[in-house]
Amino acid sequence: MIVWVCFLIAILLFLALDLGVFNKTPHEISSKEAGKWTAIWVSLSFVFSAVIYWLYQNNYVDNPDQLKPTVASMKYITGYLIELSLSVDNIFVIAIIFSSFKIPKKYQHRVLFWGIIGAIFFRGLMIYFGVLIIKKFAWTTYLFGSFLIYTAIKMLYSNEEEEFKPKNSYIYRLLSKITPITTKIDGEHFFVKIENIKYATPLFVALIVIEVMDIIFALDSVPAILAITSDPFLVFSSNIFAILGLRSMYFFLANMLEKFSYLEYSLIAILFFVGLKMLAHDYIKFPEWASLGFIALSLIIGIIVSLKMNKKSH
Repeated sequence: MIVWVCFLIAILLFLALDLGVFNKTPHEISSKEAGKWTAIWVSLSFVFSAVIYWLYQNNYVDNPDQLKPTVASMKYITGYLIELSLSVDNIFVIAIIFSSFKIPKKYQHRVLFWGIIGAIFFRGLMIYFGVLIIKKFAWTTYLFGSFLIYTAIKMLYSNEEEEFKPKNSYIYRLLSKITPITTKIDGEHFFVKIENIKYATPLFVALIVIEVMDIIFALDSVPAILAITSDPFLVFSSNIFAILGLRSMYFFLANMLEKFSYLEYSLIAILFFVGLKMLAHDYIKFPEWASLGFIALSLIIGIIVSLKMNKKSH
């Protein structure tokens, strides 16, 4: 319990420093700044695997599956890579949402900051109930595995021309029934008063749409990581580090997503793999290094092929 409290305090401290110190003044985040923060978050995430090793070696955290420290560290890294890779689609959708609601670049960080606060809360709930369901009803492992394979097939045969349009979405229509919405942006405010009536600004609308979309994406990512481990601390910590790095990664990759178009096939391969792993868990035991190796290799191949094909097209 103490470890959980310390971990959450550390995360809240990081977020407080982020908004209160490093990004106190709204500004447009350059690719250089975003690249620096992406490198910091990815480095911290991998360094945390050593903390995982230390925690499990000294039994400072509950270890329901009796994992060895090395295995716990590998499961954490594997889970983190899965969450990070599945965030690529999330980044693309965030870019569409910001473009649709014409959110100025200097205010995008604020929207993503509060979006991440909400994402941490909702991911925590989904992980808690996901672990609970798998522990209590073992047969749901097959259900989650089938769902991941279905998602992979759907991604493989999806029509790329079907573009997500936030203003046509059910979320936007429902929100407009709950509160008046204005197209006016008043600095970094989420609400503005016009003739004594409180209106939601495009910043707030974008925040809500991003939040709901993150929950939808979590329906894929949470079962995917549960295929690697059902240890609550490993699932939660790997998820949180991936979410924390998502903002800087968005600003770093948002303008370069087209260069990594073949990464989509890496994500499909990863979802297929973890889905099959869940379906075959009673018959085949995959070594941890094999799962980690497959996921890392899939991402590397996707990046290399994307860059090579991008060079050829120019």
